[in-house]
Amino acid sequence: MDASSPCPLSPETGGGVPTVGEIWRRPLPHLDGKATTRLVCRTVLTLFHRQVLEFEGLEHISSDQDPFILALNHSQRPEAVLVPAWLCFHRGGRMVHFLADWNFQLVPGLAWLIRLHDPIHVVRKDARPRFLNRFKDRYRHLPPPFTEARRRLAEGRSIGLFPEGTVNRHPELLLRGQTGAARLAQEAGVPVIPGGIRFPRHRDGHPVGDREPFSVRFGAPIQPGTTDPNAAEFHNRIMATLSTLSGKQWQPDARRTKYAFCKT
Repeated sequence: MDASSPCPLSPETGGGVPTVGEIWRRPLPHLDGKATTRLVCRTVLTLFHRQVLEFEGLEHISSDQDPFILALNHSQRPEAVLVPAWLCFHRGGRMVHFLADWNFQLVPGLAWLIRLHDPIHVVRKDARPRFLNRFKDRYRHLPPPFTEARRRLAEGRSIGLFPEGTVNRHPELLLRGQTGAARLAQEAGVPVIPGGIRFPRHRDGHPVGDREPFSVRFGAPIQPGTTDPNAAEFHNRIMATLSTLSGKQWQPDARRTKYAFCKT
């Protein structure tokens, strides 16, 4: 099956998005013994199931494909919670561990939801307002994020990240992105699974909002190999694929870290 073909679905579902009934009926064997995580996962998906319109290429992220590095474009903040929750559901409760900015831990409620998916904390950005940086020391003792990511990959677990490195609300353009996914894949010898997030109902001339429904299309694995002499070349290949899957343009020479979006 190629990257453009949707994953086979049960008769109850359409486009990989289950009904509310199936959310509560489908077994999650990898969460046996984790009743709280199982309950919260089902509850989040029930509350926000209308925000996800379609999944394609689910066969590429199934648990029997582990370990891999999932790389997606990042256009709205809820993706940081909803994408891991949906992945957990479609993988029978087996998680993809995302690299997450430690600043999320400063938001009550959201911090708890993110911790349920056992993320890898990235302690790099300062907090806003700055006085909250006093809590940063709670995370400095943790292993560097790439060290922890390599350890989990070596254990057979999969990692997720957003190469753009920040929320990019521009509906048509990808940021240059960071080479972390490419470097990690080359060092660990695992494939990168590209995932494109699209917004079919988006209104032209506006930045992407946090409540906009989205669809996700997973592509075929991208293997690091001899055709990529360095991480920068492999990164270019990953981002070019994300461009195709997300429908956003990507220019390898662009050095922007954010866009000042203006209505047209």
